[in-house]
Amino acid sequence: MKKLCLLLVVGFVLVTSTFAFAQVANPDCWREAAAPYAGTVIRGVTESTPPSMAMRNVAAVEFEELTGIRVELETTSWDEMYSKSIADLQAGTGLYDFLYIEQDIIFAYMDQGWLTDLTPYLENEELLYPEFDFDDFTEFVDYFKGEDGNVFALPFEAFLKSYIYRTDLFGDPDIQAAFEAEYGYPLDVPKYWSEYEDIAEFFTNYGQENNLDLYGHVAQAAVHPALAYEVAGETIFPTWGIYWWGINMDNHRASVENGGELNSDLAKEGLEWYIHMLQYAPTGVRTYTWDEVAAAIGAGRVAQGLTYLENLGWLALDEDRSAVVGKLGVGLPPVLNEDVWAEIEAGDGYIGYYDGGAIGIPAEAENKDAAWLFAQFVTRKEWAPELVRLGTAVVRYSTFEDPVVQELDEKMGNYFTFMQEYGKYFYGAPPQPYHLPMVELYMEWISRAVAGEVTPSEALDNLAADFDQMMEDLGY
Repeated sequence: MKKLCLLLVVGFVLVTSTFAFAQVANPDCWREAAAPYAGTVIRGVTESTPPSMAMRNVAAVEFEELTGIRVELETTSWDEMYSKSIADLQAGTGLYDFLYIEQDIIFAYMDQGWLTDLTPYLENEELLYPEFDFDDFTEFVDYFKGEDGNVFALPFEAFLKSYIYRTDLFGDPDIQAAFEAEYGYPLDVPKYWSEYEDIAEFFTNYGQENNLDLYGHVAQAAVHPALAYEVAGETIFPTWGIYWWGINMDNHRASVENGGELNSDLAKEGLEWYIHMLQYAPTGVRTYTWDEVAAAIGAGRVAQGLTYLENLGWLALDEDRSAVVGKLGVGLPPVLNEDVWAEIEAGDGYIGYYDGGAIGIPAEAENKDAAWLFAQFVTRKEWAPELVRLGTAVVRYSTFEDPVVQELDEKMGNYFTFMQEYGKYFYGAPPQPYHLPMVELYMEWISRAVAGEVTPSEALDNLAADFDQMMEDLGY
């Protein structure tokens, strides 16, 4: 593709294309490369995230019209995406030609040999778009590489899970005065969880006293993997100084007696505090996953909380869906104390989750070349700013400097500036090929504690013992 396109660039400049595509450099290049695959149907499945919807509704339509390769993309729930993907990968049926590969699951897929190594494609000039610029990907691409450094998926969305708050409420002089009178210090973005709890209590009481549907906290506390992620992997444990899900990554054991931290006193305190804080969240919080958390924020029911900032695009910009347009700010997640923050600043820990997804090609896919062309098309440099506008997803360094993104930054609480400055404190999932059974096990015991069936101490003692046994059964 590169050799071919180099011959076509001059011609494209001189001759007006019969087909005009926004943000498509060298359309003739794509036509020529795709010619052998015209009429091919490639199938994929993805979670219905904002970037994935943009992939289906915009990129796939343009790609099909430009190349003649038809794209059938299922956008579905997180749970169904996983079940469909894994069923196809396990059976090796080749039903899907490309998949949404979430960052935390790729190690399991690579361990099973389920994905195509894309590095040879990056070296294939006949199928490599010359303006693709692989080196422009942010460090997030490293989370999709194997031990040998080969890449197994191309990132198209990345975002942080971080703190979000209502600037209109935090900036209200009457509210500021009332808060300081009650707690003895100014209302501001909290640095520590103790401050966060004060703010949660204050706004929950404020909502009740003023007959408002307003709360000071929100959580993804349903009996769902979302609960395990929030407590152990992304939010509570890391900000309490417990990393990698409390697992000792040297021996893959979680119990204190085997070198882990999952049932440590600190972890038990963290889980107990998590449950304690649910009193300040909206009624029904024990049915919330990540989707309901975002919906509660968008409805204006929450003064502060932590959420996946892939939602910030619609929360901050879409007046048809969001009641808090122009009223949101972004900050770092609170931590337990200064010692935890010092660890994070020193690079010995992380403050939250650097999440996102990429396009991978199953090892048994039938139309790998056509799927590779589509993966490049979706992740190409010139479309990246538009993908930010549609889906709040930055995966390329150059995107931060684009005027479109800089204009959006101001409207979105300076999120992209925040991401550039503080992204180094967030971390993706560790290389744990046992990720899926691990999450199911964590969900089982943590949800029992949230439901009050067992104490936090009992839950984590049992969880740590069960996890260690699972690791032994798996041969670790």
